[in-house]
Amino acid sequence: MTKKRCVILSNKLFALDIGTRSVVGIILTEQDGRYHVADLVTIEHKERSMIDGQIHNIVSVAAVISEIKYILEERHGTLKKVSVAAAGRALKTMEGSMTIDIAGTSLFTSEDINRLELAAVQQAQQKLLSSASTTDDYYYCVGYSVLHYKLDGDEIGSLIDQAGRTATAEVIATFLPRVVVESLLSALMRAELEMEALTLEPIAAINVLIPPSMRRLNVALVDIGAGTSDIAITNNNTVVSYGMVPIAGDEITEALSNHYLLDFPVAELAKRSLATEETITVSDILGFEQQAASSEVITIIKPSIEKLASCIAEEIKRLNNSKSPQAVMVVGGGSLTPLLTKELSIRLDLPENRVGIRGLDALSDVTISEGIVSTPALVTPIGIAIAARRAPIHYMSVIVNEKTIRLFELKEMTVGDALLAANIKARQLYGKPGLGMSITLNGGLMTVPGEHGRPSIILLNGKPASTIDFISNGDEIALERGLDGRDASATIRDLIGDYSPIEVTINGREHTILPSIECNGIPVGLDTAVNDRDEIYYSHSTKLNDVLSEIGIENFDPFEVYVNNKSVILENWTPQYIVGNMPVPLDHRLKDGDEVRLGTQTYPSVGEVISSLEKSTLTTASITFNGEPVTMTNIGASILLNGQRVDTSTIVRPGDQLIIQETVQWPFLFSDVFLFIDYSLPKTASTSYQLLRNGEPIGFNDPVYSGDALEIRFGT
Repeated sequence: MTKKRCVILSNKLFALDIGTRSVVGIILTEQDGRYHVADLVTIEHKERSMIDGQIHNIVSVAAVISEIKYILEERHGTLKKVSVAAAGRALKTMEGSMTIDIAGTSLFTSEDINRLELAAVQQAQQKLLSSASTTDDYYYCVGYSVLHYKLDGDEIGSLIDQAGRTATAEVIATFLPRVVVESLLSALMRAELEMEALTLEPIAAINVLIPPSMRRLNVALVDIGAGTSDIAITNNNTVVSYGMVPIAGDEITEALSNHYLLDFPVAELAKRSLATEETITVSDILGFEQQAASSEVITIIKPSIEKLASCIAEEIKRLNNSKSPQAVMVVGGGSLTPLLTKELSIRLDLPENRVGIRGLDALSDVTISEGIVSTPALVTPIGIAIAARRAPIHYMSVIVNEKTIRLFELKEMTVGDALLAANIKARQLYGKPGLGMSITLNGGLMTVPGEHGRPSIILLNGKPASTIDFISNGDEIALERGLDGRDASATIRDLIGDYSPIEVTINGREHTILPSIECNGIPVGLDTAVNDRDEIYYSHSTKLNDVLSEIGIENFDPFEVYVNNKSVILENWTPQYIVGNMPVPLDHRLKDGDEVRLGTQTYPSVGEVISSLEKSTLTTASITFNGEPVTMTNIGASILLNGQRVDTSTIVRPGDQLIIQETVQWPFLFSDVFLFIDYSLPKTASTSYQLLRNGEPIGFNDPVYSGDALEIRFGT
């Protein structure tokens, strides 16, 4: 990244990155969204007072912090407050889910969703506390993300205003052990500093390297320090998980130390020079000087590099549902370890250009003062300072049910966050649901649920509040238990609806149609109360065919015939039922006061049946004869009705068998015209005549076609 000389801006911020190998102090200024690194001091621990990112010697760490504070105060004035980060190794992530029954409730509200999410987070917390590897008895929930909402088992984008049988929230929650925070506070107090804000190391690096617009991609960020390698995974527009492996740069330093018999600080300096020097010269613990080519040293420490890469790759896959991400970003001092990115790409099955070291050049809108060396090791300290400015975590104390609770403000804190910290169980947010009933209705099993428990009443400083209301330091929250729901109760009317008798007139006679209801074999009324395991049967159909059957009127069967051995329903000749002045089908539902008349039976001819079937057995020709229009028709088929040959005028009745056999279509002849006209010879006609078609002579057995003009002329 190109260094720029900048004017020191306003809004000075002091931040510390307390790492395993060293402590970095940074002075950051900000104006209009742009950041400037005004000063930076790095001091290594005098002894191994930090192990795997955790403070083990508070006095020693506090001494280093005091030294950094003194140096920076000489340059920038008195420093009273500082922003710090909790080590990524301390973070615990756990998935949780909660499903509730919402059948029969009103539409889902944002308050309902928030209570459901809190219950899912508590389930994750219980899983964490019950895990065998966990000994801490108290955790701060420092954030959670919703993975999925589900309605009736299917994923859905939002539960707002939804209605169904069940609603589910699946979350991934991040927890921080109390001991981590307490040790940080103790070290700062010894250095006469007040914690102004707290952030989390993986969150800090993510915030500066992977903005929200990039988090739709499945990317792993690995911050390799001295004792730990912190990992954060992004996907689907959020940070989905955090993790850590207790192996980092010290593993490589120890390999060098063991092979060449070097004091640890000497081995550390030798390791750092591998990236820039072709040969290294070191003195072992016996005082002998040794010189070796950097390539030879890298070969010696390669097994340790491979071990570090394997541990990081395995943890990335574990956090990423057993698969490799799309890309990996590596930061921190340990990222400069030779061959590390290549070994990571091999173990993650990624191209080498998908695993890259990210330095300060990746930070947009950040400038640094001259004299500060730009290395990947500075990404996390700068990220801590920026994250502390953008999204600081403050302490807050509130009282929940007369008990003082301390919270971390990773965001604007809500009543729900306070209830979570106070370990208020999800079941305490609602009264117990009432007992349900199982009923058999017309042979099918149905459940009548009990009444849902009513939500608890939440009071914030004595006034009604919801779980999403914001809280401030010193607020008092009280929870009044919600009322339990009543046990299920119902009448038959509740189950089947309001079935009133209807009065109808059929063919001039009035009829009353009543519902038929039995409970456990005994006739009952609509207002009869039902009990668990009752068997209920009812019928009250207002369909025309059911009503006709009930009052003993025989329904007209559809007009069915068989054409070439296939059943055919002739709708036009099926008797119709008239309600008012309109024909209706048999499944028409009658209403109170309807008048029904039954139509009369008529029968079609063979020709009408054939026409209704749209069979192409009819040939026609339109001509003129002696100037008058004539239409000639010819059935091009052989027709059998119940085994007998018939013509098109024969009447067809229900159940008849028609066989239609296609025959060869012959053209019309001149002589055929007399079959379709009533023609008599003129009384004064001569014995000589002439047949003409379109003015030309033609014979009696010659063909004629549609459009022809035919005539007979008699001689004089």
